[in-house]
Amino acid sequence: MNQKAARINIAIDGPAGAGKSTVARMVARDLGYIYIDTGAMYRSVTLKALEAGLSMDDDAAVGKLANALDIVLLPGKDGQQVVVNGTDVSSRIRTLDINRNVSYIARLESVRKQMAELQRRMALAKGVVMDGRDIGTHVLPDAELKVFLTATPRERAIRRFKELGDEPGITLEQLEREIAERDRLDQERDIAPLLQAPDARLIDSTGRTIDEVAEQIVQWGLAIARTISTEEK
Repeated sequence: MNQKAARINIAIDGPAGAGKSTVARMVARDLGYIYIDTGAMYRSVTLKALEAGLSMDDDAAVGKLANALDIVLLPGKDGQQVVVNGTDVSSRIRTLDINRNVSYIARLESVRKQMAELQRRMALAKGVVMDGRDIGTHVLPDAELKVFLTATPRERAIRRFKELGDEPGITLEQLEREIAERDRLDQERDIAPLLQAPDARLIDSTGRTIDEVAEQIVQWGLAIARTISTEEK
């Protein structure tokens, strides 16, 4: 991206399995921006809560645990590296067990407040691509570009099924049901539910390649950055 162009923040929201993380990572790479995977942050809290044997609905206990975690997101050759308290947990937060529990952790008010504040601080300098479920509506409501990325439940289940690889104990049909249930939990939670921001641009990625989706967002971002740069002159 032209260094003279304004740097903007890009918020990409959407349900589980829509391809947000992959698309956001590609957009950040193409624009020379920083990618922030907020889902990885909630997954990290979930991992540590499970390891500590905490109840998934114990707001006080999980919030206290989350506050004590040192979560660092680093660029890695295979995507973002997630380090918690000095240990790389990148692969451990992508398991089926984490998939099944992260929405319960993400509903906790104490956890959402802590994570949202950390995410806002990360975006202060601009030039950030952040994906999640409440970025455009709650975390970065002033983001210059907001995108709501979705796909059919079946399409999303197929993608997650491929991600899980050889992990036993799950069928495509079961995964589709679990994704539908996670959608319900995310949409009905009291704190920062999954919603499309009124000014977000909708992309349905069903039947579209990740490259096509990322390119569309890059072009939108470039156009907005050029407009801002012109207005600032």
